[in-house]
Amino acid sequence: MYRVDDRHLLMVAGDRISAFDVVFDEPVPDKGRVLTAMTAWWSDWLGDIAPTHVISADPADFPSAARRPEWAGRALLVRRAEMLPIECIVRGYITGSAWKEYQRHGTMHDEPMPTGLAESQQLPEPVFTPSTKATDGHDVNISFDAASAIVGAETAAAARRLSVDMYSSAAAHAFERGIIIADTKFELGFVDGSLVVADEWLTPDSSRFWPKAQWKPGASPPSLDKQPVRDATEATGWNKEPPPPPLGDDVIASTRARYIEAYETLTGESFADWVSWSAVSAGENAS
Repeated sequence: MYRVDDRHLLMVAGDRISAFDVVFDEPVPDKGRVLTAMTAWWSDWLGDIAPTHVISADPADFPSAARRPEWAGRALLVRRAEMLPIECIVRGYITGSAWKEYQRHGTMHDEPMPTGLAESQQLPEPVFTPSTKATDGHDVNISFDAASAIVGAETAAAARRLSVDMYSSAAAHAFERGIIIADTKFELGFVDGSLVVADEWLTPDSSRFWPKAQWKPGASPPSLDKQPVRDATEATGWNKEPPPPPLGDDVIASTRARYIEAYETLTGESFADWVSWSAVSAGENAS
């Protein structure tokens, strides 16, 4: 994050990856470019549904000092936002930590759920399931009432409405493209008194993407996201505290391939074209 002025920032996405709130040492090549390309694409696509903090992904619009070739395709000029201290998660399918909680208590984020749900089953409707935004340690799943106590009832209701609307529209688009968005996380904040989407959204880092053709209730489908990193590191017996175990070359390569496949499938765009365009724009406008 780089300060441009009092109202603007430059966000540059790196290639390191995290899981269970721990950042791994090994980079995943092109990960930052995929996240930036997807965020920029979704920002345009969601324009009529939700305001975002994005101003431009074009290096031509950046301050001259920010037109660096090594940042090409991985930087966004954004408006500075006052961020909400909660994670705005929407679940359309029951999986991950929500499935584990349901198995133990029959609840999801402390809210009672229908009996007899199977792993990866689609929920009757998308559910807003917030969590804390820990500055140290792990985020904690919380109820809507707990989120309201943190940010206020009016803001929590607005965040829920905006998050569910974005998820529902994006999930419908993705389904037509052959991908299920099982769940996703949004970061929201205020810009000039209005609630906007900030950071990144609907990327493989912030979502679970499943190939529609390989999904069925009762099992965990393969993922076009960071799930291979979670699975591989959990299999080592790691306690999910720093330091993390090293990522193998096969995990890194398969994760990169999944990220690029997710971008190209959801957007219909070529990732190579994104890399080429951004490099040319950065080079032409370098000072």
